[in-house]
Amino acid sequence: MALRFPYWPLLVLTACLAAPLALDRALAGSDDSGIAGDDDVVPPDPGGGNVLHIPGMPPIELPPGVHVFGPEGQPLLAPSDHSEGGPADPGPPKRPVTPSLTPEEMAKAARLAALKAARAPHPTHEALRAQALDSLFKRLAAASDPDEATGIATAIEHVWMETDSDTAGLLMDRALSAQQAGHLPLALLLYDKVLALEPTWAEAWDKRATTRFLGDDLDGAMQDLQQTLKLEPRHFSALVAMGFILNKEGQDRRALEVFRKALALNPQQPEVKAIVEKLEVEVEGRDI
Repeated sequence: MALRFPYWPLLVLTACLAAPLALDRALAGSDDSGIAGDDDVVPPDPGGGNVLHIPGMPPIELPPGVHVFGPEGQPLLAPSDHSEGGPADPGPPKRPVTPSLTPEEMAKAARLAALKAARAPHPTHEALRAQALDSLFKRLAAASDPDEATGIATAIEHVWMETDSDTAGLLMDRALSAQQAGHLPLALLLYDKVLALEPTWAEAWDKRATTRFLGDDLDGAMQDLQQTLKLEPRHFSALVAMGFILNKEGQDRRALEVFRKALALNPQQPEVKAIVEKLEVEVEGRDI
């Protein structure tokens, strides 16, 4: 059975009228049974009836099977919660129904996603190169033996040798071949052309410094090494070469400082370590 109340005043009035009627029938010994109609109210079952709580009134026991609806026809909460006057618990939230896309709509969405990804900012070649060098230098500083350090140092030198100019790269290869073959004037001429194309290429300055050093042009080599370190302060090979020039010119204290910088970047250099230990004794003296 369902009791539907259009508004709460009628609910209160109905509840108030039903109680005396049920009491009169009980005193008269009525034994009518069946479903309660508009003029009949089933006596509440104290053992199992539902209890309806209305603010400002005592609890009202309802017969089993009776359902109570609110003013809008919505089922009310369980009898123990009727005092709250809220709707029935709707249960767990239902998933929103996602409308299915047509193949044309899916293709359009995919094109829009691809266009958005293409317009997104991408790291430049210079940024990627800097990230690669940072990672390699961290590994170099933590290398556990000279063999591991040599492999990492070689990888760093490969990054230094990269250039965006195909022409400069070709000229660099020819200059290196001429240098290795002992044709120093030709190598210097080719390095000049490389630097005219790529004046910010630190490795080209370092390679020309080596060629000048081999030709006993120490001043020219020092100038190229300074430019190398200005463009790439972590160039440990340039630091070692500068240390040798300073040591050869008798500037042992400065040479010691430069060699120590090279070791800080690449600790696994046995030859440089030996030079540093020797210079420390000559420059700073032995500990007493």
